[in-house]
Amino acid sequence: MARVIFIRVLFFLAPFAAYALWREVARRTGRPMGSTPWTWLVATGATLAILSLVGEAVLPHGADHGRYVPAETHADGTVQPGHFERR
Repeated sequence: MARVIFIRVLFFLAPFAAYALWREVARRTGRPMGSTPWTWLVATGATLAILSLVGEAVLPHGADHGRYVPAETHADGTVQPGHFERR
């Protein structure tokens, strides 16, 4: 779960990092700088984070492992663990 949250935070912070890099290049080359566009940075970061959540929900995850057969208990007390059967 921490990995999922960390990835979303990185998506949110990506526009801020890109702006900081651009601002540093502009400062070194002597370009005039205006005020920081906080609204646009937050909106872009939120949009990227939301799109990553939608993409994770819509796109398939990994390889198809076939049909899952749940675990079964038999009359003699043995348990057959759950497994995937190929299609």
